[in-house]
Amino acid sequence: MIVAPSVLSLDYSHMTEQCELLNSSKAEWMHFDVMDGHFVKNLTFGPDILKGFVKLSPLFKDVHLMVTDPKMFADVFMNAGADQITFHVETIYYKEEIKALAKHIHEQGKKVGLTLKPQTPIEVLKPFLHDFDLFLIMSVEPGFGGQKFMPEALERIRTLRTWLNEEGLDTHIEVDGGINEETGALCAEAGADVLVAGSYVFKNDIHEVCEKLWKLQ
Repeated sequence: MIVAPSVLSLDYSHMTEQCELLNSSKAEWMHFDVMDGHFVKNLTFGPDILKGFVKLSPLFKDVHLMVTDPKMFADVFMNAGADQITFHVETIYYKEEIKALAKHIHEQGKKVGLTLKPQTPIEVLKPFLHDFDLFLIMSVEPGFGGQKFMPEALERIRTLRTWLNEEGLDTHIEVDGGINEETGALCAEAGADVLVAGSYVFKNDIHEVCEKLWKLQ
């Protein structure tokens, strides 16, 4: 299991120390929730914060854009050091434009993911199975950390993994929202292979929690 701690829940008064703990843990990715106050009703951080983390940690920088204009923000965050950009299917109307943005991100040497809000039908992802390195299933309403896991996400994970298997694809399925050892195990059983965890990681022993999630199969 790939463990991707969400820095939305990091204690920024101890940023360097917590990054050092992550660097020596079983975490492989670092997850950044970028919110613009429009697509979701919250504001988080801009590219300069990401640049700071690039200096502090070699972990893979996984950036989730919760913004109304992913085309603009994709370049901004790639230039700041993102290794992967995930954007929302709801933010671009035409399928051709979604595929074009994915292609553009790949051309910059980056990985690209596609995600959707919990109330958006999972079927909207089906035309894009071959275009993305990762699909992100939200198990909470996007916008704020610390929410409870939505169990209906499990069926969405199973459906998506079935489609990918039918196409012979080993694309990552990432899950974000309310993840702990118990809900993470359910996601792993359903077919997820990347777990984003914020509060669970940073409000507990970072090494211990990351190892528990890493061991899930």
